[in-house]
Amino acid sequence: MESKKFTRKDFLANTSKFAVGAVAGVAGLNMLTGTKAFAKSNNAEWPMPYTTIDPEVARIKAHTLFHGGKDCCAGTFGAFTDLLSEAGLEPWQNIPKEIMLFGRGGGVGWGTICGTINGGAAVISAVVSKADSGKLINELWGWYTTESLPSDQANSVEYEDKTYRDSLPQNVSGSPLCHASVSQWCNVANQPAASIERKERCARIAGDTAAKVAEILNDHFASTFVYTFTPPENNDICLPCHSSGQQYTEGATPANAFTHMECVTCHPDAHYADQVVGVKQVGAITPARFELNNNYPNPFNPSTTIQFALPESGKVRLEVYNIQGRLVNSIIDSEFKDAGSYKATWDGTDNTGSRVASGIYFARLTSANHMQTIKMNLLK
Repeated sequence: MESKKFTRKDFLANTSKFAVGAVAGVAGLNMLTGTKAFAKSNNAEWPMPYTTIDPEVARIKAHTLFHGGKDCCAGTFGAFTDLLSEAGLEPWQNIPKEIMLFGRGGGVGWGTICGTINGGAAVISAVVSKADSGKLINELWGWYTTESLPSDQANSVEYEDKTYRDSLPQNVSGSPLCHASVSQWCNVANQPAASIERKERCARIAGDTAAKVAEILNDHFASTFVYTFTPPENNDICLPCHSSGQQYTEGATPANAFTHMECVTCHPDAHYADQVVGVKQVGAITPARFELNNNYPNPFNPSTTIQFALPESGKVRLEVYNIQGRLVNSIIDSEFKDAGSYKATWDGTDNTGSRVASGIYFARLTSANHMQTIKMNLLK
């Protein structure tokens, strides 16, 4: 490239032009230079514009972005920046999806809020007023904590990225936290966190979340949204002691907790008065062997008791499966238990609290070195 030399005279002449331009304003400056000195400034308004998005298109987009290096949070958020940009909506074309990369791994690996619902909440907050966004985000996060994920749809879709094709195990996290939901899934799937299966699990859940966000926003803007999430009933046992959400007054228990998530995810032995959440230990003497006893009564309606013995301390899972082998209820979801004898009650509900149909079910007890299954018969 040929270099152009400027004399001192040229410099002073141009300097005087720019001085005049400063007086004349930006328009005058542009006229003097013959170019556009400053790009057009668009002040983005909030809430930002939204248009109906096909949930299944958002699912594929988020999954593809996850494997394309955007991971969970930016992948979910980026599905909407891309689709809304393609729809010609400003200022979405000028918003880089990469601003949400911090949310990967629950916040650069800190394992806090799951990146998928973090990115999804950012989309909702961008296009919905503060007055409405709370219930929509609560619906999204409540869905994440009570849904069996990856969903059946996520396991059956034909993805653009074909790194992993097989169906993946599912679990209900009970928590919006990355650490809890990923760790529980790894235990259910018997996979390490670094496995391709775990990575694909998070990619499919990014797709699930993007599809759910599209569904929620489509319904909201069509005025057909129905709020369905309610905090877990078990929380009613725990929160009176904590006065969650209550303003502190003289003589009252101070408000020292504030949550919508399932308490027993982190506090499996939480109790209030004579009520106990979780599984009761009924014997402190160390049993001689690992044992899962037949439930009683059996057949049963509406609930049955399951007794088991642990000869050594460690993490334990007690789960109920239907006759098709699908997980129904995680009574104990990878919780640490001391050696001893225990009993648990299953009330014939699934992980969402809904009553299950009559039929044959299987209770499976799993520890690090043992697994045992019994058959149960629910009659109505």
